[in-house]
Amino acid sequence: MKQPNIKLNPHPKMRYEITLTIEDAPGPFDAVEGSAGYEVANRDCVPRAPFSGAKLTPNKNVPMALTHVSDKVHKGELYVDLLTDEDYFGLGLCRWSMPFADFDLQIGNLAFAHSISLEDILAGKSVTRYFNKISYVSEDARSPKSDHPRVSSGNASRAEFKDPTNTFSMTLSAKEKFQ
Repeated sequence: MKQPNIKLNPHPKMRYEITLTIEDAPGPFDAVEGSAGYEVANRDCVPRAPFSGAKLTPNKNVPMALTHVSDKVHKGELYVDLLTDEDYFGLGLCRWSMPFADFDLQIGNLAFAHSISLEDILAGKSVTRYFNKISYVSEDARSPKSDHPRVSSGNASRAEFKDPTNTFSMTLSAKEKFQ
């Protein structure tokens, strides 16, 4: 299956500001990155792969420019309707969806990952994840020896940790930005 020529919507309207708030982190991060993940929502417009017969759903990850407001706060904007719905394969209109926005805070070889769903973005909800401070300060996280980056997706509650007081949090919140 050939990759479709994915086009940007020339007039997107559904703009949201995503705010990342970090509380009680043991130190700074090497990098803070955000992106919006898009995928075709209706798979009936996608052909089957020749050998496996599977439908490989087209997707696109779009980096989000982040503004460093403070050591604790980063802001970015995204458009839910950034990609153009189109008949990419001659099987009918493919409709794009943006199911989530992802954020990674990098320290050495370790990324602390958090995401917010489209449902939470549209509802203006905040989503918090908790991470173990020990992971941040471990030699493993900073070791250049490891060729394999690690990811920590944290927990939804501090109570899920052996020592809940030794955690930090990342909260993602969304607010619609009117044109």
